[in-house]
Amino acid sequence: MFITDSLALAWVVYGTQLLWLGNDSPEVRGLTMVSYWMFSAGLVVAWMIALALADTRSDRVIGVGNTEYVRVADASFRLFGLVAILAFLFQVEVARGYLLISLPLGIAVLVLARWLWRGWLGAQRTMGEYAARVLLVGSLESVTQIASELARTPNAGYRVVGACVPSGKVADTIPGTAIPIMGNVNAVESAIEVTGADTVAVTSTDDLPPQKVKEISWGLEAGRQHLVLAPNITDIAGPRIHTRPVAGLPLIHVETPRFSRGQRVVKRTFDIASSSVLIVLLSPVLIAVALAVKLTSKGPLLFSHERVGINGQPFHMHKFRSMRVGADAELAALLKQQGTSAQPLFKIQNDPRITPIGRVIRKYSLDELPQLFNVLGGSMSLVGPRPQVAAEVALYSDAARRRLLARPGITGLWQVSGRSTLDWDQTVRLDLYYVENWSLLGDIAILVKTVKTVVSPGETAH
Repeated sequence: MFITDSLALAWVVYGTQLLWLGNDSPEVRGLTMVSYWMFSAGLVVAWMIALALADTRSDRVIGVGNTEYVRVADASFRLFGLVAILAFLFQVEVARGYLLISLPLGIAVLVLARWLWRGWLGAQRTMGEYAARVLLVGSLESVTQIASELARTPNAGYRVVGACVPSGKVADTIPGTAIPIMGNVNAVESAIEVTGADTVAVTSTDDLPPQKVKEISWGLEAGRQHLVLAPNITDIAGPRIHTRPVAGLPLIHVETPRFSRGQRVVKRTFDIASSSVLIVLLSPVLIAVALAVKLTSKGPLLFSHERVGINGQPFHMHKFRSMRVGADAELAALLKQQGTSAQPLFKIQNDPRITPIGRVIRKYSLDELPQLFNVLGGSMSLVGPRPQVAAEVALYSDAARRRLLARPGITGLWQVSGRSTLDWDQTVRLDLYYVENWSLLGDIAILVKTVKTVVSPGETAH
């Protein structure tokens, strides 16, 4: 990554110099005997130092969230601010256009390079490479939960190699996995030696008092292992979490989720603008699918069905019809036959009601395109919780009802995280995470992932 950053910055800085100043390379006014070729070299070196001082290549930030990108931008702005201050103090006249182009272009190229590296790193981690070897320490319930979450996201870069639990017995495994239990919480040092763990993750448990956590951290001093504390809070986005030491206690402050009026205006504006553009751009596809549905099966072109929207308000959701006429009347019998009639998420595997053309448009989510008009009308959003029928909502728990705090979406975290392969609990968890941690950048990221999911649907679409 050091080499990639160096080449990217050299390309940007020298390319900008040639574009703005040409091949002549005049001297920088105020700096005797210093040409722009020399100044550019110094700028590249200073930029690399700024990136290093900001710790942008730390293992703790590479490939994780937006922190890496934020640090790259912050280091770049600080450097150019320093250059501007020094130029003013020493009366050095640097071509403004040269600097004004280099800064944003440099940040963009650096972020692009980091994004490409992240894609490669994620693929390698999925195959088990470049991943931290984690030893979990805590109650059986908490280590089971964390092991499950880490297994579900292998590209996060953490591979659990063992666990120590209060009543642990060697040769046991974490329920539902092949991860071995290496003993109780007093066997951490020996477990590290046996498993080769380079990271110890201590989970929240009453059986592990603060003094024991200190002893575990002291035991790691001789080695190079990292200590990670996993508090008993989940599904909270990074920006909502702040650590503040008070009286020697590392208190974790969690902001209460609030969907402010300003956020609603931003989201609604984005929905209106994006859906309008998409309707225009996809109009040929809309016409083609409409003709295919109408010419290949009898019945109406659109399937309009009542769903439950924001704050429990009903609305009619539109889709291209992908099933034969009268399919609703067959649903109850099929659910009973499948044995899932009491679950809030009604899904039929190998649904016999779907028409041949319906299977094609469902596989690539083309049947969802008329929902763009729902978005334009305000009953739906481009991104949001999965819209469900009243019968499904009637089975909601109190926690699941929080899904109704946001407009249902054409796509969402459930769409890009497994679609029809997810069970009900996983779907609720993803939707609640979205509702409580909404951001515009998050919506954009989900939309980009949705395009990838639709283009390569695999076996996740039913």
